[in-house]
Amino acid sequence: MSLTQYTIENLYNLEETIAGDFLKKFQYPWEALPEIGAFIKELGKNLTTDKFEQRGEDVWVAKSATVFDSAYLHGPCIIDEDAEVRQGAFIRGNALVGKGAVVGNSTELKNVILFNKVQVPHYNYVGDSVLGFKSHMGAGSITSNVKSDKTLVVIKEKKTADGQPEVCEQLETGLKKVGAMLGDEVEVGCNSVLNPGTVIGRNSNVYPTSCVRGCIPANHIFKDQDHIISKN
Repeated sequence: MSLTQYTIENLYNLEETIAGDFLKKFQYPWEALPEIGAFIKELGKNLTTDKFEQRGEDVWVAKSATVFDSAYLHGPCIIDEDAEVRQGAFIRGNALVGKGAVVGNSTELKNVILFNKVQVPHYNYVGDSVLGFKSHMGAGSITSNVKSDKTLVVIKEKKTADGQPEVCEQLETGLKKVGAMLGDEVEVGCNSVLNPGTVIGRNSNVYPTSCVRGCIPANHIFKDQDHIISKN
């Protein structure tokens, strides 16, 4: 395994987000985190008024989107076409919600890009993260974005030798806040915690109530930290 499989190119179909051209500037998705807010502000100014309306300072909502009255939207924020933002959702800013995505009741977003058709539908916290096309976080699952010792987040890939996990490659992010990077069509089970700097490859699954850290390859099932099983 190599961290090259966790590049933007290998994690995401960039045709499934209006942030595609923006993300192409970076090799790894966490590199985009410091620039999300500025990107949304610039993009918002150029959205067409036939499809979008401005609902506040740096807040743009597609006319075809559904936003419940009890949801809170703080800019910079874009809610793309046919998205649904449900009751009690708390969007704190620097948030791009893709086409057909669902942001559910009591879900909180901060400094995120949600690709098209992402579902974070029940009691989720998603911060400093990028979630790929059709990825889904089960009820109560969250992204933890700050380490308990407040040190900078490091992306780590592990291998198992004789049953013992070993760090085989790592990358410094230079960032204090990094949540999770979910590739396209990732499924995260209910009540799971994705620790700071978690990266999950395309089409992988995480068991419910898991505590995940490090990198999970594409097309794998995370049962626990010592049992990451290929689907093939």
